[in-house]
Amino acid sequence: MIKPLDGIKVLDLTRYLPGPFATQILADFGAEVIKVEETAGELGRYLPPFKGGLGTRFCSVNRNKKSIALNLKSEKGKEIFKRLASGADIIIEQFRPGVMDKMGLGYKSLKAGNEGLIYCSLTGYGLSGPWFDRAGHDINYLNTAGVSALTAGRDGVPVMSSVQIADIAGGSLFAVIGMLLALFHRSRSGKGQLCDIAMMDGALSLLSYTVGEWCGKGSVPETGREFLTGGFAMYNTYKCSDGKYAGLGAIEGKFWNGFCTKIGREDLISSQFDISKQDEMIADISGIMLGKSRDEWVEFFADSDICFTPVLDLDEVSEHEQVKAREMLHRVMNFRGSGEDLVVTGNPVKLSDTPCEIVLEFPDTGCDVMKILTDAGYTGEEVKEFIRDKVV
Repeated sequence: MIKPLDGIKVLDLTRYLPGPFATQILADFGAEVIKVEETAGELGRYLPPFKGGLGTRFCSVNRNKKSIALNLKSEKGKEIFKRLASGADIIIEQFRPGVMDKMGLGYKSLKAGNEGLIYCSLTGYGLSGPWFDRAGHDINYLNTAGVSALTAGRDGVPVMSSVQIADIAGGSLFAVIGMLLALFHRSRSGKGQLCDIAMMDGALSLLSYTVGEWCGKGSVPETGREFLTGGFAMYNTYKCSDGKYAGLGAIEGKFWNGFCTKIGREDLISSQFDISKQDEMIADISGIMLGKSRDEWVEFFADSDICFTPVLDLDEVSEHEQVKAREMLHRVMNFRGSGEDLVVTGNPVKLSDTPCEIVLEFPDTGCDVMKILTDAGYTGEEVKEFIRDKVV
């Protein structure tokens, strides 16, 4: 079966999470993704925990890729990379701005040998502005974008998300969008371009609804008290008798009416949007919810169409019928002979005619060097010489 990105070659110089997650999406849909790693291997390989001698986090974002270890500090290494770049469709890197330019491997240099090259620079703050060269991580981009200040309870204390929002939603996904848009433009113009993706920009863009709220009200949203952040009874999380939680998302009137009727509190229906009564209603419903366990409430509302769901942990998610039906978790049994299973996420993009292919293979550092370089025109003897000289 032909996949959407068959024939597209990607040189991936990224590490850890943002870039590798983006290129894994491309690989799932047929792109040939070549990890260009430092000679010791991408640092993400060495993040614990491990299974079969390989970091499980690394496996979660690096399936179905090839690997070449290349010393880009050496002149021969740079020459090799330039040759690979001349035949590539996309290059994606995650260094601080200017690092690739200093090595003579920036967009302008590589574009000279490949007019159709799409070059994606995935950075914290972008290639322009006074903060362009600052170091940072997910928490820093979220802080600067205003997300952290809004991710808090009623006490206003910021709560750290278990999801790397800026890295993935603000970085990886926008990088994929940018690269695909550039590919589409190239299909009509024949010309590549530079994709400047900043994780802070992406994180800020995710606040589009919240910015609308802030602008409309003319004041900074109050944490834990707004429409979608726990300030209203109809859209909230409640503790149950067993200490577990369930969430209610009854925004539409029909859902709220159904919920109130089911728990025997029809008197609350008319106060759905009454701000002055929300604290009282939340307290009332909280007391009611303590009357049953989480799963008892799930069973109680099983036949009610009211947007009520249990708050699941990952053990429970892995066994959930919807997750299984959508193939959103994949298990590799006895991973690398370790006697343990490896679990990775699936691909959420479902295409009817050209679906992705999840290939549960993970490259060792530099394992594809011979094929990659001979495909690029080097002889086997030349590759062996590069290996002896520790260029690759």
